[in-house]
Order: sequence, then structure tokens, then C-alpha cells
Amino acid sequence: MPDVDKVAQQAEGLSLGDGEAMPMFPELPPGRTLNAGLTLEETVADLSKHPLFMTELDPNEDNEALAALQAIAYEGTPLENAQNFKEQGNESFREKRWPDAKEFYGKGIAILAAEEQRRAKGLPRKVRKTEDTIALNKDADMSAKPEDLVEDDKDKAAQANDNDFTQEPDDPAEVQREKALLETLHVNRAACHLELRNYRSCTLDCAAALRLNPRNIKAYYRSAKALLAVERAREAEDACTRGLALDPSNKPLLALQADIAKASAAAAARQKVEEERASRERRRKALLKAALAARNIRTRSTGRPPDMEDARVKLSPDELDPASALVVPTLLLYPCHAESDFIKAFSERECLEQHFGYVFPLPWDRAGEYSGSGAVECFAETVSGGLVKVGKKVPLLKVLSGGNVEIVDDLLKIFVVPKGRADGFIKGWKENKGKQ
Repeated sequence: MPDVDKVAQQAEGLSLGDGEAMPMFPELPPGRTLNAGLTLEETVADLSKHPLFMTELDPNEDNEALAALQAIAYEGTPLENAQNFKEQGNESFREKRWPDAKEFYGKGIAILAAEEQRRAKGLPRKVRKTEDTIALNKDADMSAKPEDLVEDDKDKAAQANDNDFTQEPDDPAEVQREKALLETLHVNRAACHLELRNYRSCTLDCAAALRLNPRNIKAYYRSAKALLAVERAREAEDACTRGLALDPSNKPLLALQADIAKASAAAAARQKVEEERASRERRRKALLKAALAARNIRTRSTGRPPDMEDARVKLSPDELDPASALVVPTLLLYPCHAESDFIKAFSERECLEQHFGYVFPLPWDRAGEYSGSGAVECFAETVSGGLVKVGKKVPLLKVLSGGNVEIVDDLLKIFVVPKGRADGFIKGWKENKGKQ
């Protein structure tokens, strides 16, 4: 029987003799050991930049290794590969498979954009050698074993891989064909974005095409159409005008120009209506503020207004007529029975007795304590937190104009109490205020 403890210790990589740690894994090559000047975190970060290990791509960072893989991912020249993706994209577009077409065009763009970046850095073009030449290079160094390579040997191996390619100068004619194809791919992908309603992406592709060729009519047309779709009529008109300057008789652009004109007119009409509405609103608020000040009525906002739908303090019947009466939403509270009634528009010229005429009798008043206006007393809270008696025949304007009662959050509260309970209500109010 094997010794269980011994097996466990071996699994943990520990020496049975002296207790020192013995790793169970093979050592890394000298250039990849964790103690070669890098911490574990730095090593992981370094690996994450390698195309085989990366989990995300930073669009703002140039990754030469990734660009190299993209360049050799397909057989053929970059122009041939991009042309192939264009044809696949065109086929998908004809079948109205917009997402697929967009992806094919995007792959072609990636190939040619990598070539543009390479030329911008002044790097030569790498062309893959024939298979026979590559085989000869490999046979010349069959003795090398990757697992035995030290740092210098690995550099030689990388150089051997580079030997599969030869560096050649760019052919100016092929460079122009690549630029023309890249322009077409951007315009075609912009058409896909239009169908998918990716309007911002559409304008970006059109802008990329116009940087390559400022005379591309389709780029102006699709850019204008995308801008119009997001109600940026002025920019759409500018793009359309630039296109028509190149081709004044272009029918799609002329039709789009008419659509832009209609959209601009509609937008101007909406803006005019909005400005008039805003002007009326400013005048309404100014008149209401002046009316409250002239009547010496105090108001206050807590920042937490109750939900009263469209009810609010206003002038009625015409809010823009200074001669109109002030109306106030009013809440009749019955504290002795935890009930309430809401008066949406209590005019300053009316009194409580007028409203009691249709409020009483109360459906829940089985004891008949609210038999009429003569059977109740009414109170309002003062600014200082006390109570003031409200006469049932006194106009609301007189109740509010003294400055002793305020309207809070566009709502006036009046407490309605049966006469027999009025003294108890006042006493309870004072006790509660004293506790506060």
C-alpha cells in the first residue's frame, strides 16, 4: 500500500527530507521566469498584449503583433483579401442581410487600414515567399529545438519566421487601388449603417471616405441622410449642398435637398411654437407673482409638492389677464375623523359657506356632526405654527391677504371640526406643537 502522507506531500511539491519547497512544474525558459525583472502582475499585463492571450482590444493603442497577424491571416495580398470581403459584403447587401454585409465590409476596411498605418510609419511591405523557399529555410535549421532555446536562440527563431517574408517597396499603382477600395468599403458600410439606423456610425464612415476622396457623391448623400434622420437639418443641408456643388443634377441629392427643406421648415415652425409657449409661460408666472404680491399673500415651497394633476394657484379664467380672479387649490381636512375633501379651484372671491353647500352632508358622517356650515368650526395653520379661526362667510382673499396664513406647495389646508369638538382639537394641537 502506498504511503498516503507521502503521496500528499509529493502532490504539494514538498521534499520529504528537509521540508523545502520543490516545484512540481518544469522551469520556464530563462527569458520568461517571473524573477526576470518583472512582477507577476507585470508579466500578466505583458501577456495580455499578445494576440493569443488578449481578452480585449484597445482601439487607441497600436499593436504591431496584432496588425501582423491581421496582415497574414488570409492568403493573397491585402488588396485581394479586401476585394474578396467587399464582394461578400455586396452579396449580403443584395440579400438585405445588413449586419452580415457590415461585418464583411468592416473586415476589408481593417486589412486596408492596417496597410495605411504601416505606410504612415514608413515601414516596408512584407510579401510572403513561395512555399518552396520557405521549406528550404526550414530544412537549413532542423536541429534547433524550441524547448532548448535560450533568449538569443529565440530571437533567431523569430528571425527565421521573418525569413518567410521578403520586404518590398510599395507599388504606387497598387497603393492607389487600395485607397480607392478603402474609400468604397467605407461608403458601402455607411449604407449598411443607414439601413440599421446606426446614424452616427454612418456619418463616421462617410467622413472617412471623404478624407480619402473629397469628391465622393455617395458619401455626401449618405451623410446628409443620416444627419437628417437625427434632426440635424443644418448639417444635413451643408453635406447636401457640397454634394450638389460637385454634381448639380444628381437626382437623389436634389430629392434629399427637398426633404431637408421640408424638415427645416417644420423644425422652424416647431421652434416658433415653442418660443411662443415659453413666452406665454414667462408672462403667466410674472403676472401670478405680481398678483400674489399685490394681495400680500404668502407662498412657500417644500420641494415635495403633492400630486394634484393640473391643479395649481393661478389666475382664472384667463391666466394672462391681470383682472382675473386668483384661485387656490384647497384641502378640507376633517381631523376628528381622518377624512378630507379637495376643492380644485377655490376663488379668492368665494367663502367656505358656498362650498359647504355642495360638500355637506358628508357620506361617512353617520352621527350627523357635519349637518351644515353652522355645525362646524374652521381653522387654518398660521406661519408661526398656531391656529387661526376662519370665518365661514369670509372671502378667501381676506383670509390670505393678512400674511398670517400661507399657501404651501400651491395648496391651502383648512381644518373643519364639529363645534362640540373644537376646544379639544385646539388643545390637542397646542400639545402636539409643544412636544415638537
